[in-house]
Amino acid sequence: MSRILVICEKPRAAQRIAEALDEGGKPLKRRMMGVTYYIARRAGDELVIVSALGHLYTVAQRGGRWTYPIFNFTWVPVHEADRRAGKRGVFIEAIKRLSRDVEGYVSACDYDIEGSLIAYNILRYTCGESSLKAARRMRFSALTRRDILRAWENMSGTLDFPLIEAGRARHEVDWLFGINLSRALTLSVKRASGFYRTLSIGRVQGPTLSFIRDREVEVRTFVPRPYWVIEAEAEIGGRRLKVEYAGGRIEREAEALEIERRCRGKVGLLKAVSKSRQRIQPPTLFNLGDLQREAYRVFRYSPSKTLRLAESLYLDAYISYPRTSSQKLPPTIDVREILSGLRETAYGPLAEELLSRKTLRPREGRMDDPAHPAIHPTGVAPKGLKGAGARIYDLICRRFMASLGEEAVRERVKAEIDVEGYLFHLKGGRVIEAGWMRFYRPYVREKEVELPSLEEGMPIRLLKVKAVRRFTKPPSRYNQSSLLKRMEEAEIGTKATRAEILDTLYRRGYVEGDPMRITDLGFAIVETLSHYCPEILSVEMTRSLERKLQAIQLGEVEADKVVEEAVEALKPILKRFKEREMAIGMEINRAIRGDIIRANTLGSCPRCGRELRIFRGRESGKRFAGCVGYFDGSCTVTYPLPQRGRIEATGKRCEVCGAPIIRVIRRGRRPWELCIDPNCPSKGVRR
Repeated sequence: MSRILVICEKPRAAQRIAEALDEGGKPLKRRMMGVTYYIARRAGDELVIVSALGHLYTVAQRGGRWTYPIFNFTWVPVHEADRRAGKRGVFIEAIKRLSRDVEGYVSACDYDIEGSLIAYNILRYTCGESSLKAARRMRFSALTRRDILRAWENMSGTLDFPLIEAGRARHEVDWLFGINLSRALTLSVKRASGFYRTLSIGRVQGPTLSFIRDREVEVRTFVPRPYWVIEAEAEIGGRRLKVEYAGGRIEREAEALEIERRCRGKVGLLKAVSKSRQRIQPPTLFNLGDLQREAYRVFRYSPSKTLRLAESLYLDAYISYPRTSSQKLPPTIDVREILSGLRETAYGPLAEELLSRKTLRPREGRMDDPAHPAIHPTGVAPKGLKGAGARIYDLICRRFMASLGEEAVRERVKAEIDVEGYLFHLKGGRVIEAGWMRFYRPYVREKEVELPSLEEGMPIRLLKVKAVRRFTKPPSRYNQSSLLKRMEEAEIGTKATRAEILDTLYRRGYVEGDPMRITDLGFAIVETLSHYCPEILSVEMTRSLERKLQAIQLGEVEADKVVEEAVEALKPILKRFKEREMAIGMEINRAIRGDIIRANTLGSCPRCGRELRIFRGRESGKRFAGCVGYFDGSCTVTYPLPQRGRIEATGKRCEVCGAPIIRVIRRGRRPWELCIDPNCPSKGVRR
């Protein structure tokens, strides 16, 4: 009997893998130093199954001061680099003890760059270099018992070293860019002004922020041009229906008014009616980007929230691995078996209908992923699923079934109406064969406008004709969905990191709102860097690095060579940054100061009309609100403030006393609003 250590990525995955591999389905549950692990029996072997908490090791600076440039690094336990991660140190010690007296090792982490690297680092640094030669690799795309057993029976005899090397190089390159550029920004401000604020920028963060800045410039510099449209309605069969002027936009007001004058209240003649049929293909299967964009469209969920929910569904074995670029399903995935599982859920009737067909082939997209298939339900019936997780699961299930559906057929009707020599169009349509749409409701975009019976030569009276002035509009600001798509098109970031980059931009205060507006601080950083160090914002440089990192995974280039090239690319950038450090720091500091003033401004003083800001007492250190004239004695208006939580201005004034209303945000509690005046009767009323 051999004793084998099986390393998983997360505790929930470890439990599922243990239950699947134990021949009795009931592995022994044990704890060591507060870390749960499992003992399973299989084919005479004892399997010790334990999980990590994601990455237990990370890249860190090797000696030296908090400065830049820094090119000396090493891999260390995460808890040594971040004191807040102390729990990871306990996992490392527990795994080290469990690894004693084992004859074999298995990596059962998620099959991707991150999962492969997590297991490799644990084996190398916790279990010892010799464990790498004795380690094997399980590869699975779902945490069902069927998939886990198949992965165990067909595991590779070695670790997936090309994937590991690609992951190692990516972490090292990202660390080199992130630590050096972020420190350069932070220290430039500190050395130029004496003011400290943590700033960050990276090889993906920079170009992404530049996209937002460029779009903001387009919006702000856009000059609207007037044009006119004809809004018209006609009465047909007792119904009021919109009709469109065939000439579209009109550039001259006089022409628009002439059309209005000649057509108002007139009876037109229906000249022609044409009908056409449009065959609408089923939607393709979801990859991660598709799922994130669709969840944003129908639920307004951020990409990071969608990924978080999808990962939870994966750990519960309800869906396949979500971090995939693929829009394809390999033949090894049994579609009928999945549908048979869905037959036992609320999707029973729809699944039954699909199962009655002789052939079932999903509509696939062009994108592929060598590691994982498109996102799909596993057929495992969910238990107690509700809220946002249930919505994402419903979206994935319906998309999967819709991809197996038949073409939908939509009939489009277009009628031409002649009114005093001017042509108007009446358009409508209806779905005559729902096909795949029945499986994807309520997420189908199609809207029906069914028209009454129409015959050529019939008279049609216009009830309304009006020339309306409008203006051309600037391009839309990016929202989280469209920016994610822009990053994909530019080939920067990865399917796993793009959502995290967007969260960082918000967290650093570079952008706000949705659609995304770049703040003055974000604008200043892009403007300053584009002037002094434009390479930091370069899409081309970032894309080139991404392709080299992918080449490592394919075995076409060595990881160390790519890391060396990254260092050589950074050296001249940081040299120029250092030379211009004071100028860069002063420019960014001006934006930071303005940002602080805006964040601390709560409204106008009810007595003198000047600004009310947040201050701190010189002796007590407690914060309070006061008029800007408080310290020079010109206005003595002050108000006490809550000492815990973040305070934001709402832009509203109290209806009772006229003082500003503030919002107090405390972790773990719902935000609440209150009048700033403690003597106001509305004080403490939640709004």
